[in-house]
Amino acid sequence: MTSPAAPVSVLPEQQPPAPPSAVERALDRALRVAGGVVSVWAGALFALLDLIFATWAWAAVQGRSGGAQALVGIGLAVAGIAAVAASTVLLGWFAHLSTGSRWGVALAALPWFLVIVVGGFRTTEGDLALAGDNVLGLALIVAGAVTFAVLGFRHVVTPPAVDR
Repeated sequence: MTSPAAPVSVLPEQQPPAPPSAVERALDRALRVAGGVVSVWAGALFALLDLIFATWAWAAVQGRSGGAQALVGIGLAVAGIAAVAASTVLLGWFAHLSTGSRWGVALAALPWFLVIVVGGFRTTEGDLALAGDNVLGLALIVAGAVTFAVLGFRHVVTPPAVDR
């Protein structure tokens, strides 16, 4: 024996939203441009902070010897690499959302790479932010590059969301 079908209410056809006005479109464009500018500056700032941390942490790691002190140095190295990966993920996510573009992650990645590359050159005073013997700095480069590459690939390959 089958139960009788329950009555189903049918919703009336929904009207599509009205197109945005010229003022709304201009405001949206201004916010997207501002988000892109913030993403570029944040990429450069995060790279500077990463370089400063890598230099400081490597100096701390080199000064450690013995059981507990070496453990602190290794902890600094692991925490630094995790911080770089987390900061690049957050930065790529922000760039993608604030610009509304799947290519927005490039706005944050390009200044990051530029600052990291410049950090590898010696200044006229002889300072070097990212030395060749700084294993933590090299891990920073790899972690940041791989994270930005995965984020960029993910944002570009994933189809845009469909608004319903």
